[in-house]
Amino acid sequence: MDIILVPGFWLDASSWADVTPPLTAAGHKVHPLTLPGLESADAPRAGIGLRTHIDAVVAKIDSFDAPVVLVGHSGGGAIIHGAVDARPDRVARAVYVDSGPLGEGGVINDELPADGDEVPLPPWELFEDADLTDLTDELRAMFRARAIPQPRGVAQDRQQLSDERRFEVPVTVIACEFPSSMLTEMVAGGHPYVAELGRIRQVDYVDLPTGHWPQFTRPAELGAAILAAVDRT
Repeated sequence: MDIILVPGFWLDASSWADVTPPLTAAGHKVHPLTLPGLESADAPRAGIGLRTHIDAVVAKIDSFDAPVVLVGHSGGGAIIHGAVDARPDRVARAVYVDSGPLGEGGVINDELPADGDEVPLPPWELFEDADLTDLTDELRAMFRARAIPQPRGVAQDRQQLSDERRFEVPVTVIACEFPSSMLTEMVAGGHPYVAELGRIRQVDYVDLPTGHWPQFTRPAELGAAILAAVDRT
């Protein structure tokens, strides 16, 4: 199975390096992406928006003959959901890592402090305590050293969806900051935050208790969870 890995904000393809070994050992082909504007700290970011990143994932999907598994971390969840909407017949499963599908008209995060065309990694004080669980001082230093400013348009553009066949694509949610029981209660209660998730026909939940960056804090366990999701496909 071809597995496309879409990183969250401020990260490139290399952020998946410690997650992929279980996947490749099982015989799968992994394709971690570096999205437009994230190639380097000096890369141009003007004019890059959410659709730019969705189109990059769609182009990768189209490069394969068979259906793929999409994995999206954090803001990458909104991106892979846009790609599912664009190619619902070409995605065998979507895996959301501490993230979820962003519905029509939603934005990933328009409250992040921007500097011109980009959103630098904010100071740690701007994050919730739950975000930073298990992210040691050493990991924080590593993350900040490798962080690449995010194109502002990706954070602030509104999601545009058009194909309701997206709800037929099976989903796995890997819950990190908050337990899956909280998510299912929110879905059952009709909470707007999970409205799009609540419309998906088949959703599996996996608990991986840690902070918002499990690819750094619990990479082996994340790889195993993704592999289990692929095996269910």
